[in-house]
Amino acid sequence: MASRAEIVGSAAAAGRGGRGGRGAAMYGTLQPVNEEVRARDDTPAGERGRAAAIVGVELFEAAVPLSSLARGAMAESDNGLGMALDSEEPWEVADFLYCRLVDEDGVEGWGEAYVWLPESGVSQTGLALAIREHLARYVLGARPTDVQALAARLDRNVARNEMAKGVLDLACHDLAARQLGRPVHDLIGGATVERLPLCGLVPLGSPEFVSGIAAFHQEAGYGTVRIKLGTGPTEDRDVIAAVRERCGDGLRIRVDYNQVHSAASAARALALIEPYGIDAAEQPLRVADLLGMVDLQRRTTIPLFTHEGFFTLAEAVALMEAGGMGVIGINLERPGGLTGALRAVDYAAARGLGTIIHNQPLGVGTAAHAHLAAARWDRLGHVPEIAGDVMFDEHLVVERCAVEDGHLVLPTGPGWGVEVDRDALDDHLVNPPTSLTA
Repeated sequence: MASRAEIVGSAAAAGRGGRGGRGAAMYGTLQPVNEEVRARDDTPAGERGRAAAIVGVELFEAAVPLSSLARGAMAESDNGLGMALDSEEPWEVADFLYCRLVDEDGVEGWGEAYVWLPESGVSQTGLALAIREHLARYVLGARPTDVQALAARLDRNVARNEMAKGVLDLACHDLAARQLGRPVHDLIGGATVERLPLCGLVPLGSPEFVSGIAAFHQEAGYGTVRIKLGTGPTEDRDVIAAVRERCGDGLRIRVDYNQVHSAASAARALALIEPYGIDAAEQPLRVADLLGMVDLQRRTTIPLFTHEGFFTLAEAVALMEAGGMGVIGINLERPGGLTGALRAVDYAAARGLGTIIHNQPLGVGTAAHAHLAAARWDRLGHVPEIAGDVMFDEHLVVERCAVEDGHLVLPTGPGWGVEVDRDALDDHLVNPPTSLTA
């Protein structure tokens, strides 16, 4: 198996060169459908008036290097992370878990989860372990259309583990839509837009550096940017002032503090940037300081939201109802997949709050986030931040999602509308795949 260092080196040395032969791949990712299951009835399950049951679960632990563009931008910050998060872990390679579900007719569905220990608190190996040892037994034999019932069953039998449940839920949605030959968004309300305006990422840096990156995004068609802050209240104010001076009032700005502040320093920092028209401020306080978030939201007109601190809808609801969050931020895999994310968006909308969809996924995850955004576009109030196109050169799909003039083009076709490049996935595996069958 490849080490993380080997993955970085091999990615830099050569491109992938198309699908190529399966024999050249590190691991064979395709597993045959159980022939005994096929023999029970030759009629496809879809023609028997019901969704085909899941008979196979495969898990793939992958690591993908960040793009040279992303690494170069992050290097401008003192800690090399491009953010104020106090982590000793270098961030040159991103970790992912892929889940492939196979039904009794041989149709497959995929889910993708991005993990980073300082934020997610679990590795891709930890997610795979939870699924292999505890969750998969409830998925095998289930029908991928029954996502509500499956989510309830998983919650009854295994507490927490939202991200592990989430990647299974995402694969179920892809599989269910492929069984019907329809895109996922058709199963969750239908798409209201075909092109999604995106929010551009701006890492931590000096006023000159940050304003230059913001202007670059604006010229490329982005109408919103998310700026990493946390150097200090006055220094951060100077950064935002420089962006406003260079880009004007037409550019929407949201900021991200990555837990850097105490309640007192956060109040001062937000007061200094409030005159510049800020859409939202992400995770200004430590994850555990929920009472501080409530107090802080009362002291600022800038809507606050959590990121590192949001993994369940119950947590988000509690903080919203207590007055500690003015907008909700969603990473699709974290609240239990698409099923949980839809509940979160709809709940926030019912309470008069907007939703920021944000993540830095690869090809499957980018498409999944796009389907959610397109199906709930009228309820969001904020453009999504789906940053995989700039964070990674390799997306592990045959054809990556298109970004044109700061807009993500909604993929067409069944399921998520993208196909996993299994040779590329094999090349980035850090452990052998896990295969479980009914």
